[in-house]
Amino acid sequence: MTTTPSSAPRILPELDDSSRPYWTGGAAGELRIAHCGSCRRFFHPPFDGCPDCGGAVEFVAVSGEGTVFTYTVTYQQFHPDVPTPFVIALVELNEQQGLRLVANIVDCDPSAMMCGMPVRVRFEQYGSVFVPVFAPA
Repeated sequence: MTTTPSSAPRILPELDDSSRPYWTGGAAGELRIAHCGSCRRFFHPPFDGCPDCGGAVEFVAVSGEGTVFTYTVTYQQFHPDVPTPFVIALVELNEQQGLRLVANIVDCDPSAMMCGMPVRVRFEQYGSVFVPVFAPA
């Protein structure tokens, strides 16, 4: 699901060959994660080669479902255009134990956040970049 981005500014990544599939997969509604065909492990952030065995990298669409491993609620306003509070979480994806992404949690009152909360990916589109965010499942 692609959502209209919040009015808050984001620092967008520069797309390169090793990360482009991750940042553009949302156009097809897919969360694409780097995967090694040799050792069959997912890893994030993406690299040019597998960090475990050096094997070739492919990007695989995953379910986009996971759980909140840990999180923080930010109350300190670091930029006048970014409303607080907001949640930054470490989300563990269901595909592999230890496969974790840092992302914002949206559509959830910060006081309702808890570790272990099931979440599902959404995407905020900024031109050709689709930023993965997560919402309660």
